[in-house]
Amino acid sequence: MTIGVEKIVETPRGKLRGMHRHGMDVFRGIRFATARRWARPEAVKPWAGVADATVNGPIAPQTSSRIAQLLGASMEHQGEDCLSLNIWTPACDDHKRPVMVWFHGGAFVFGSGSSGIYNGRYLTARSNHVIVTVNYRLGALGFLNLNDITNGRVPATGTEGLSDQLMALQWVKENIACFGGDPGNVTVFGESAGAMSIATLMSMPASKGLFKRAITQSGAAHVGHPRDRSTRVAARFLRHLGIAPARAEQLYDVPANKLMQVQTRIILESRESRDAGHLGRMPFQPCLDDVILTEPPIRALRKGAAKNVALLTGTTAEEWKLFSGLLPHLRAMSKRRLETRARMTFGDLLARELLLAHDEGSSFDRFNAMMTHKVFTEPSTRLADAQMAAGAPVHAYRFDYKSPLLGLGACHALELGFVFGTHHVSPVNRFFGSGEAVTRLSHLMMDAWANFAESGAPQTAETGAWPVLGKGPRKVMRFHPDAALLSDPLPQAARTWALTDDVILGP
Repeated sequence: MTIGVEKIVETPRGKLRGMHRHGMDVFRGIRFATARRWARPEAVKPWAGVADATVNGPIAPQTSSRIAQLLGASMEHQGEDCLSLNIWTPACDDHKRPVMVWFHGGAFVFGSGSSGIYNGRYLTARSNHVIVTVNYRLGALGFLNLNDITNGRVPATGTEGLSDQLMALQWVKENIACFGGDPGNVTVFGESAGAMSIATLMSMPASKGLFKRAITQSGAAHVGHPRDRSTRVAARFLRHLGIAPARAEQLYDVPANKLMQVQTRIILESRESRDAGHLGRMPFQPCLDDVILTEPPIRALRKGAAKNVALLTGTTAEEWKLFSGLLPHLRAMSKRRLETRARMTFGDLLARELLLAHDEGSSFDRFNAMMTHKVFTEPSTRLADAQMAAGAPVHAYRFDYKSPLLGLGACHALELGFVFGTHHVSPVNRFFGSGEAVTRLSHLMMDAWANFAESGAPQTAETGAWPVLGKGPRKVMRFHPDAALLSDPLPQAARTWALTDDVILGP
């Protein structure tokens, strides 16, 4: 075990104490802002002396889930004032290294930048880049529009989590040079809700100049509650707490654990068929307002909101199996049940077309293919198309490696351990697998991500040529122990999905 030695760095607001370990400098739990309940984040004031940055900060209040447990997420040390970040750097010197800032996933309700799966040690060691991971507010404390229903008594608009992310990026711009990073060469990367956050940030004028490149893993720009829906979620939230909108100030006195209980109840209700359209399948997510997020992200991006941001985007081949693969009743789905689910989700006419487009494999495989396309593949494709139309260079990938855990396949979140090089760490190694081929795939993905962050060109010696997307067949890099460039994968399904409306897509 490497104990490490103390490392002191001076930032514009004060000195920080980190540790030099494993050949790099590591700083944990750096407070980049303060968070008061349902208020915009505020910058940290300068401090005297040396602030400790050797332990992780508290994570956003949240509850555990089956998926969080599978990914090894810790539920300890929670707190509402949770805005902190972690840095791994080869050295705190005058070098200007590429900077990669990670926004974690978790359906906007769980996860943290300090989770072991996002340990930046291995990616920093291999890339020689500066890696930053961020905690931001989640769920009802970060993505709940209380302002409209309470007539401003509680001013939260459901964009507080986005404001946290913007504040973190502003902190990086002002401070990262102290850690050997180049504030002019910042790449944001994230997965699932983290990728949706990035696509949303790309669409917002407030993010201009804060990052140069973006990597969206299994998440895109079809996100953002319209005002009527976000108000319905808030109304349900207040009703479960027994608080009238006219007495909304009482919300400030409700213990955080009680807020989390109600949040969980609403998430469960949103999955019931009668409430899916009413609350949305993901009731806590960025909300449209008049200041921070003024229009749906995909619409703003089609207008060229991020025309200067290079993009690397992709999905796993079987995303939806993370949510269905461990459920025996879905794995035993009959053809009739598949057709019923398709009609309930897409309507009779579209369901008929999609069933024809996804006609291979068992009913379970076909169901997963449709849901993977709906929530992940088609939104990612449309994000890529929007950026291409705006003139930005775009590269695309698909992750095809399958988990050794029965039923999960090439599921959602499986690429995480490969991008960070944490695939071998217990207990998550059972999810990712082991062996020479697994390690080779991890090295390949780390190199591709690092190359993109450095120059905008993700190809490596192992991938060979990886051209930007353009007119003609789509060239998509297939990540697998045997990487290869695919030309127009799943063309029939892609053509069918291209006919669907934006409102059908996303979570």
